[in-house]
Order: sequence, then structure tokens, then C-alpha cells
Amino acid sequence: METTSLSTSWNQLSRFGSQTAWEMLEKEESSRRITTSCADLDKVVGGGFRCNQVTEVGGVAGIGKTQLGIQLAVNVQIPADCGGLEGKAVYIDTEGSFMLERVLQIAQACVEDLHSSHRKMTPADFLDNIFYFRVCSYAEQTAVINYLETFVADHKDVKVVIIDSIAFHFRYHFDDMPLRTRLLGEIALKLMKLAQKFSLAVVLTNQVINKFADGSFHLTLALGDSWSHACTERIILFWKGSERYAYIDKSPSVRSASVSYCVTERGIRNSSSNCKLVKMM
Repeated sequence: METTSLSTSWNQLSRFGSQTAWEMLEKEESSRRITTSCADLDKVVGGGFRCNQVTEVGGVAGIGKTQLGIQLAVNVQIPADCGGLEGKAVYIDTEGSFMLERVLQIAQACVEDLHSSHRKMTPADFLDNIFYFRVCSYAEQTAVINYLETFVADHKDVKVVIIDSIAFHFRYHFDDMPLRTRLLGEIALKLMKLAQKFSLAVVLTNQVINKFADGSFHLTLALGDSWSHACTERIILFWKGSERYAYIDKSPSVRSASVSYCVTERGIRNSSSNCKLVKMM
């Protein structure tokens, strides 16, 4: 009787959670990616932002985190016959930094890039495919994240979820640190489950803070060391002189590397000597 019970439990476990290393490799290699419109950045991250995983993008204010988030929300909609995912985006805005004028600019540039395709899209089409949530507290943010699985199940063409930023409402006026740690742990598990269950990309932006260590202050990403395990891949955006750089800080599939990029009126692009700073609307 005990042997039968153990066998039944093992069969249930295998059905719900077990997979071979070969199956994992095949899934990773077949995982689709969202282009950033910056060929150099795509190259160092392995072809673009990967579905089935959570990617964190951190950096100082003004470095281009929101710009990258908007770019991905637009680019996920590129038609399949043009190499895209032909999906839709969920954009969760915690800071009020989502700019419709900027989305229109980037969408128009994408339309122009796709002009030679027989598949005609308009900037309005791109805006119509971005589901926008504005959250104004950590309670609202937690509630929306809890709702995501139901929402995506009803909108299976969603292929990217962007949270800009994950840290904002958890940094200020939050005195109960054990509660914060528990809530963030639950959020991390829900987002990873969402990415894997629906084969979509989850992209989180994060802020930086000053942390005192070894006798001096250093810039580090917000939410502490425990949060660093919440993402599959971590990209740090930083300034080097007057140029923007992206550094692959953590990844299971690509080597650590850094590459320059540019924020232009058309969106995220390769860096060049004549690259001008875009007006942030």
C-alpha cells in the first residue's frame, strides 16, 4: 500500500513539474526573443529579450529604462513574417513615466521600418495593442500582479509584461520590512510562473540607491540582495562619459559583456558618433 502511494505521488510530481535537461535546453534554444531595435544590444543579450524568463533592467534616472520599456512594448508587435512575435504588451506604470507622445514617436519609426513589408500597420495599431495599468501604491501594484494570470489567460496574444518600475512603491513609506520581503518574494514567484506558463517575457525596471559598504557609498539596485535572485537575467544601464552603456550583470545563457547604445527620436538604436540626446517628453 505504501509503495503504491509513493508511486502515485511520484507520477503526479512528474506530470506537474519534472522535465529532462534535454527538454530544458530545447525550450531555451527555441525561446523567442523581442528585438530592442539596437543590433549591438540584441547581440550581447543573445538575440533580444527572451520569452519564458524575467529580465531586470536597472540604472540611474534618465539612462533610458522607460525608453527601453516602451521600445519593447512596440517591438513585440512586429509581424511574424518580419521576424517578430506579433504579440501585445502589458505596461504597468508605477511612476507615471509612460509618455504617449514618446510611444507615438517610436511606433511611427517602427511603421517606417516595416514600410517595405506587405503587412501594413499604423501607429494607432501599436497603441491599441498596449494594455496600460497605472498603479499608485504597493497595494495596487500587488493586486494588478495577482490579476495578471487571469488577464493574460483572457488575452493570450500578450507576449511581454513590463513593470516600470518594480521598486518605486516598495522603497518609500514602507516600515514593515518583513512584510515587504514577503510581498516581494510572492511577486517574484508569480512573475516567473507567468513568464513560463504563457511563454512571454517579463521585463522589470529598477532604480538605484546608495549603499554603504567597505567604508564608502556605492550605487546598487534597489530592494536589496534577496531581490537579486528574483530575475533570470539582469542588465545594468550606466553612463560612461556622455555615452550610454548596457552591462549584462547576470545571465544563465550569455557571457557578461557591455555595449554602448543610444536613445534617439526613433527609439533605442546603435550608438554612433553623431548620436544626439532625445528630448524626453
